[in-house]
Amino acid sequence: MTFNTASFLIQVAALVVVLAALHKPVGVYLVRVFEGTTSSRPERLFYRLAGIDAGTEQTWPVYLRSVLVFSAVSILAVFAVERLQGVLPGAGSLPGVDPWVAMNTAISFVTNTNWQTYVPEATVGILVQMSLLAVQNFLSAAVGIVVVVALIRGIVRTRTQRLGNFWVDLTRTSFRLLLPLAFLAALVMVLGGVVQNFWPTDVVNQASGIGQSVPGGPVASQEAIKELGTNGGGYFNANSAHPFENPNVFISLFEVFLLLLIPSALPYAFGRMVGDQKQGHTVIAVMGTLWLASVSLMGWAVAAAQGTATAAAGGLGEGFEQRFGPVPSAIFAASTTLTSTGAVNVAHDSLPPLAGGVAMVNMMLGEVAPGGTGSGLYGLLILSIISVFIAGLMVGRTPEYLGKKIGPSEMKLTALYILVTPALVLALAGITVLLPEAMANAPATGPHQFSEVLYAFTSGANNNGSAFGGITTSGPYLSVMMGIAMLLGRFLPIALVLALAGSLARQGKTPASAGTVPTHGWLFGSLLLGVTVILTALSYFPALALGPLAEGLLK
Repeated sequence: MTFNTASFLIQVAALVVVLAALHKPVGVYLVRVFEGTTSSRPERLFYRLAGIDAGTEQTWPVYLRSVLVFSAVSILAVFAVERLQGVLPGAGSLPGVDPWVAMNTAISFVTNTNWQTYVPEATVGILVQMSLLAVQNFLSAAVGIVVVVALIRGIVRTRTQRLGNFWVDLTRTSFRLLLPLAFLAALVMVLGGVVQNFWPTDVVNQASGIGQSVPGGPVASQEAIKELGTNGGGYFNANSAHPFENPNVFISLFEVFLLLLIPSALPYAFGRMVGDQKQGHTVIAVMGTLWLASVSLMGWAVAAAQGTATAAAGGLGEGFEQRFGPVPSAIFAASTTLTSTGAVNVAHDSLPPLAGGVAMVNMMLGEVAPGGTGSGLYGLLILSIISVFIAGLMVGRTPEYLGKKIGPSEMKLTALYILVTPALVLALAGITVLLPEAMANAPATGPHQFSEVLYAFTSGANNNGSAFGGITTSGPYLSVMMGIAMLLGRFLPIALVLALAGSLARQGKTPASAGTVPTHGWLFGSLLLGVTVILTALSYFPALALGPLAEGLLK
């Protein structure tokens, strides 16, 4: 297969134009969702049934406790129903899911990771797919969005301890944002050829008279929220390379559009909510620059087709979906690893080594370009606070961000946020490479074996979910270690973000002065861009040098 540069540029340009056109309308709608004061009839009914007082706001510890309790109950519910699948309707002849796989899957979908250690069409039936996994695709995406909304409220509000009501925010996000958009997206997918039925299998009679069992199910409805909520778990094992999930180049590009839509609109909502649209413009400019740089690097690395494995395979081809070719695969691979989605339309293990390295770096950046639903924006806002702190040191002033002082307590929280994920990735990967029995689950040799392990923990701790497919993680050790990576990689940053929001909300507003460092414009945007890249390089470069860089530079 050859890389068509003209096709690459046209598809990237089409994405940029459509997302730019929808940036403001979707952003304005997001503001209306979160700043509205009235509840719809279905929402009021839900509050009544759930015993929720929609008029009561929560402090950050209560907001965090609500997130944790909700997520813990969700994990237990998903695990229990998976284990009981064999005696429940809608499973066909499928038995209960293996306990290690069920545990890992429950954690994975609740944390918005969607790491899959199983073959979906042979492991879970329609009941589990629709009532558990698809539902968690909505709810885990909503959790990420409400956390960034709580952080924005912490920046905007003064002399208060209240950040909103988690249950109200979750309900509005699900009912007003994700459900309508997912419904529209599913209609487009059905029209584009994505399967949507309620037949677990369908027997097709071939001309020779031999019957063939073809898997089916409500694929389009799950595919829509899988991409829109930056989830990534496939209805089929081949994920978005499967023709029933992704039948043509149009749907492939539409899926990329979906996974970028909400994260790229959130910066506009941020600018509106803080009362300074220049802030939102700066944030989206940094996100867009990182995305364009990553997509370009991925395209170059795929086109160059360097590496010993690629050379041994005779060039590009193995692991690439022949219906798409390398161009849609490069765009998809870059976007899915930049947004914590993890869906794939190409086997990432088959990417040229430097392209695989780009995918890893995308996740190591913290997936902030534009990142996951909510998590991308709050990650970049944390980096903005780090940047303004550095700028404050340069000019000899106490740093301020949008009128809030960035003191020792705020810096401790932001520093911990920056350190959590690299510590998880490097510590868990380091422990694993010291255990021969664990390394046997990654059957490759040399730098690529290390790359498979490093990619797995980078994906888990960053709640991405994509994988270098050569590694097997369904056994007890890696199921537990990946579960730890996913849990801590999700909820420790959320706890730190909410604590920071509470700290900022308690402050008063400091008026801007001649010495205040502007946090908008090309100068601050350049600083933010540099801080993001430099922090990633300082944290991960030695590990990358042992894996994809070593493999890609081997002759």
